[in-house]
Amino acid sequence: MAIQTNTEQTIKGFEIELKQQIINMSARLTLSELRSYVYENKLKGIGLMTCHQIALNLYNDMYRFGLIQKYLDDPYINEIMINGLSNIIIEKQGELTITEDRFSSDEQLNNIIQKIVSSVNRRVNASNPIVDARLEDGSRVNIVLKPVAVNGPIVTIRKFKNNRMTLEHYAEDGLISHEAKVLLEKLIQYKYNIFVSGGTSSGKTTFLNALAEHIPITERIITIEDAAELKLPGITNLVTLETKHENLDGKGGIKMDQLIKTALRMRPDRIIVGEVRGAEALDMIHAMNTGHDGSLSTGHANSSKDMLSRLELMILSNMELPLLSVKKLLGNSIDILIHLERHINGKRYIKSINELSYDDDYNLRVLFHNDGTTLIKGEELSNRSKWLKYETV
Repeated sequence: MAIQTNTEQTIKGFEIELKQQIINMSARLTLSELRSYVYENKLKGIGLMTCHQIALNLYNDMYRFGLIQKYLDDPYINEIMINGLSNIIIEKQGELTITEDRFSSDEQLNNIIQKIVSSVNRRVNASNPIVDARLEDGSRVNIVLKPVAVNGPIVTIRKFKNNRMTLEHYAEDGLISHEAKVLLEKLIQYKYNIFVSGGTSSGKTTFLNALAEHIPITERIITIEDAAELKLPGITNLVTLETKHENLDGKGGIKMDQLIKTALRMRPDRIIVGEVRGAEALDMIHAMNTGHDGSLSTGHANSSKDMLSRLELMILSNMELPLLSVKKLLGNSIDILIHLERHINGKRYIKSINELSYDDDYNLRVLFHNDGTTLIKGEELSNRSKWLKYETV
């Protein structure tokens, strides 16, 4: 850690003094007002550029997210990782970098954490040490406190990208072929049930957003997530549901399976579940199987086949059912499985597009698979019942 010079220490002390003065004023100043205030009260020898930097530091510290604000503002940074008081780590264009910045105390870091969770009416403390939240721009935040995180608090921020990826972008970047793009658009429009799988940071939510852009704008869509991330700007009849954590008395929590059951009473044309992790898997599959065609969801898995195994486990862990019945339910509910992967260089890509059917066991037909550069065509789509239904309308 670099040793501060006398000048740096003087400026830091000046910042602290000004911050206390502004707090005592009980007024929220704009950045422009802060610049003027800093300059009017500046120390001898401090130049205009330094005054502007001090004003920005104060503005970020008092009204925004302090030390990490510059990383949130950088459009090329995808992820911000805070491991307690160690140096902040960022992922920028697929590469991890250990920055020189670090929080000076648990109190300083906890102030930022509380700003984040309070903005979405959530809480995190020793009795509730794990929480998912989101920033105003849609960025996803995961927080884990001590004692669960031994070297905590741990804060991981997956930034929301303003430049939305579309299927057209995927095609332009060579991640899917034109033929695959056309097929995906038709599968969405013709209400095939689609499940997107992949590992951590493989781009599942981004791809789900790209698919959802092709949902007809006249439909009523209900999205269900732990922390709302999905963006469907073209849909006017849109309901966004988000889970709710329990209060201090352990009451008032709303889980994802409850939201899915509620959504079924809200006359949805489609239900989109951001990610299934447990008991909600059965409710999601029932929704797909009971007249809510065109529903979408995602899950963590190493392959499409592995996703089916994980869904089986989620369902069987929460309800006593014969495995054969679960397999048959999954095989007759999900139409398409899309698997995403992340290359060692950080690049995200579509590994395969598969059609699922069931006849004594799962039958996965590979419609497209990645040959190392792009998706190439495999077998033809077999289930044309929905396709023909909408083609003839």
